[in-house]
Amino acid sequence: MFLRSALTVVLLTTAALPATAIAQINPPGNTLPQPVPIVDTIPAARDVDYPGVIKLDVDATDTVQGIYRVRETIPVARTGHMVLLMPKWLPGKHGPRGEIEKLAGLVVKSNGRELPWTRDTVDVFAFHIDVPAGAKSLDVQFQFLTAQQGDQGRIVVTPEMMNLQFESVSLYPAGYYTRRIPIEATVKYPAGWTAASGLPSTAQGSTYRYQRTSYETLIDSPVFAGKYFKRFPLTDRVGLNVVADKPSELAATPEQIAAHTRLVEQAVKLFGAQHYDKYEFLLSITDKMGSIGLEHHRSSENGVDPGYFTDWNAGPGERNLLPHEFTHSWDGKYRRGADLFTPDFRMPMRNSLLWVYEGQTQFWGYVLQARSGMVSKQDTLDAYADIAAALDARAGRQWRPLVDTTNDPIISARRPKGWVSWQRSEDYYNEGLLVWMEVDSILRSRSGGTKSMDDFARAFFGVRDGDWGVLPYTLADVVRTLNTIQPYDWAGFLDKRLNGRTDRAPIEGFAANGYRLVYTDEQTPYLKGREKSGGGVSLAYSLGLTVGKDGRIGTVMWDSPAFKAGFETGTTLIAVNGEAYTPDRLKAAVTAAKGTKDSVRLTVRMQDTVREIAVPYQGGLRYPRLEKTGKADTGLDRLLTAK
Repeated sequence: MFLRSALTVVLLTTAALPATAIAQINPPGNTLPQPVPIVDTIPAARDVDYPGVIKLDVDATDTVQGIYRVRETIPVARTGHMVLLMPKWLPGKHGPRGEIEKLAGLVVKSNGRELPWTRDTVDVFAFHIDVPAGAKSLDVQFQFLTAQQGDQGRIVVTPEMMNLQFESVSLYPAGYYTRRIPIEATVKYPAGWTAASGLPSTAQGSTYRYQRTSYETLIDSPVFAGKYFKRFPLTDRVGLNVVADKPSELAATPEQIAAHTRLVEQAVKLFGAQHYDKYEFLLSITDKMGSIGLEHHRSSENGVDPGYFTDWNAGPGERNLLPHEFTHSWDGKYRRGADLFTPDFRMPMRNSLLWVYEGQTQFWGYVLQARSGMVSKQDTLDAYADIAAALDARAGRQWRPLVDTTNDPIISARRPKGWVSWQRSEDYYNEGLLVWMEVDSILRSRSGGTKSMDDFARAFFGVRDGDWGVLPYTLADVVRTLNTIQPYDWAGFLDKRLNGRTDRAPIEGFAANGYRLVYTDEQTPYLKGREKSGGGVSLAYSLGLTVGKDGRIGTVMWDSPAFKAGFETGTTLIAVNGEAYTPDRLKAAVTAAKGTKDSVRLTVRMQDTVREIAVPYQGGLRYPRLEKTGKADTGLDRLLTAK
């Protein structure tokens, strides 16, 4: 309070000063103080070989306190100034997400003598060291203190399992492309545990020695390890590695594993090439370790709740995760937007092409879940309806174009937002899906049904079979490929979809492919399942709000009836029309008000304040679904049919 009052006085006083008084403060001809300039003393990455092989030794046996203990030997070629970096800009996270705050106990030695280090004053992920004469290597020690509680970050170590990501347990020398820095890693895991990674290894007891590789590839090769582990071979090149809180969660049926095998087979048929020598799905089934979905070239990190196998018949659950992350081996890891392709983990990544990287991956993830039978066609259609409706109700596109949402991983670092329907979020995922669905419908229409997005997938991603490097692309490359498949004003179309500001989401692709978005007062089984698993209630397309299982308002749709009545997120709903709140009573009240002049009266609590809000809404319950517009097979029917 004092600070605000004092600042107000200063502003008012300054505003009242005449121009002559300001001139006296800054008299003409005097040299005014200047800010200290920033001088970057960190060597820029060069595309040359690093002189020597780094040896990394990690002790990951502490599953109680969750402490990784690191020893690293880094060869040096010359004396003088040297900079060690912790990875900052992490692929797949699309932002500066390295957890530098968890690095502790850093000690650097050479020839048994401790060397002082200084953290860079601008880039706090960098440590400056003076290498003494006669030094052949640096001996580096530190600990990575994993999160103990959810508010400290994602939990990666539990008594039953761990997720070891090498960017957390290593430093690398500045001045080199990370693909030119060789490294050999050794990790000691708890006794009796099994570890899996996309990087080949040999094990002696609980100690795994990983194949020599580049630092870039090491960071792209995380590990899942656990007490309860099972590997299911899917094809001769792909395996499913599962760790779980309990051994009962590993009990997959042959039919369930067959669906995962079909996922691999359908993806290979789609793209026509495999950009890996071996690929390992890493899957944790847990409610203790933090969830994750992160792509890598020869593996993926996937975290789901208990019941992935055991509750398979209850609905699709989280089975879209593996089709999405597997697609990334082609889209995102092999073909990568040119402005995302960086020489090291210090150079900022630019996300302008995430509508391809993530948007088209989202598109293919849903297609492949249906083609493989991982998720039924009807559940896939119902998921599409939910996606289309959610984005069509997102008013934020009136001021913020789709392409600008590709900056969101940097702008908001994936923190929750209060008014997401107006602020927008990482809409390039699902709105990207809608854009690519429309591309599919245009290809089919203009080619007389002979061309589709399958042709784009093979032409753009299905090249150089066996190559698991990186093949960058630009927007011009995307447009050029589309034009080779079917001539059209693709540049103009994409410019409109990416840079335009509109009132409606681009849902035309569904209608052109034979299905239209409609609303009824009955939930689809897909939506019922989502609501049941979440424990709350969603009335986003009627009242314009969602309620969590604890009664807290999670979302208020911008310009909806609830918004106009004064609702805000974070309040707790305690009564509906004078009766204690339950999800069923809320739905019943909305139904009862339909066609009347009555409002829905909701009592809410925010901290110590209780108030009743009357929401003048009489439109009844509204839930989205896709309705087929003809009897014959449509473009969408063909898109979801197994090859």
